Amino acid sequence: MKKFIVWIFFFLAARWGGAEDAGADIRGSIEWDRMEINATVTVNLSSAGIRIPIGRSRGEEILNIEYPRLIRPYLLSLPVDSSGTLEDMINRGELPLSDIGGFVRSARQVPPALSADLVSISSQHTINMNTIGAAFIRHRRPAEIMRTLTPVPVKAHTGIIIIADSELPVHGRNIRALPLPCLFPKIWDTEMNLIFERNMLEPGAGKTNGMVRYASETAIFRPTPSGLEGDLLDLVGPDPLRIIARGVFGSRPTDPIIDREDALLIISSEENRRLLREGRVLLVLHRDVLKNPLGTAAVNPNP
Repeated sequence: MKKFIVWIFFFLAARWGGAEDAGADIRGSIEWDRMEINATVTVNLSSAGIRIPIGRSRGEEILNIEYPRLIRPYLLSLPVDSSGTLEDMINRGELPLSDIGGFVRSARQVPPALSADLVSISSQHTINMNTIGAAFIRHRRPAEIMRTLTPVPVKAHTGIIIIADSELPVHGRNIRALPLPCLFPKIWDTEMNLIFERNMLEPGAGKTNGMVRYASETAIFRPTPSGLEGDLLDLVGPDPLRIIARGVFGSRPTDPIIDREDALLIISSEENRRLLREGRVLLVLHRDVLKNPLGTAAVNPNP
């Protein structure tokens, strides 16, 4: 019933906008390595019955109406974790429906521009996905991270890199799949102990930088002393702990599984547990899953 109400709301919003026949479309992508949703909304001026130059202001008005209508379905399909999208969170009562409008309005916008042939007018919009993730960080104190009664000797690292850029066994299923991105991936060990989830984040770090960063393999093998690009070096520092994922978990395979021995290297010291709390975690995924054309955010690209 709640799902039905959500879609009725957006259907009526589109109808009330009065521009559903304006010849508008949306193009763009969800870029997980940048944590951005980039969208270009274009209105065909002829289809909208607009003549330039006198109708430019009307074209800009239609863009302002069409952008929220066109971007909403793709926001709703954005994966939050391994089991749900933004739409699922609304249906479960974990996110107010009104927050979607806030995400839409939070976008950075480039002023509208006419095409060279004066056939269309377009506007560009960029939504920071960390703004969306911040809506789910509601705790005031982070949850305790697992400890061990038998810690192993380990040095303090400056960050954590988990490499999961190839097909991995999916826990509980007789298949392999490329791990996929989401806002809040959990980290498990091979004994299926939960090592990291969003409530373990320091609230300030979670709201500002998110739970993890994503990158492709090429970003961690750069011709630099650390092998890292500048902003990734700022995140995980010059001496990160590098871990190769052994599996993946979730109905949508977003949660890396690491060896128990590697997990012990994290949880055996306060310094390394702190890296999780501060979100100093980089997940390396296959480049093909890091950039999704709008409309495919919730689609598993694995065959």
